[in-house]
Amino acid sequence: MVEIVRTNDIVLMGYLQSLLENAKIPVLIADTHISALEGMIGAFPRRLMVPEDHERQARRILREAGFEAELRLG
Repeated sequence: MVEIVRTNDIVLMGYLQSLLENAKIPVLIADTHISALEGMIGAFPRRLMVPEDHERQARRILREAGFEAELRLG
């Protein structure tokens, strides 16, 4: 799995997840439970992960949707 986005914005994360899942790209949101445990103060951002073989397609979809600034370098 490859991290492509890291954010504290749970609404943004949900939207990005739905974009990728609609394109049939498997998605894992990492650190969801630790974010909840720390009280949502933002100390632990969530990470959007995709399989390595879907990384290029996922990045292209998010760029085309206008979320290039959210992408992690990779």
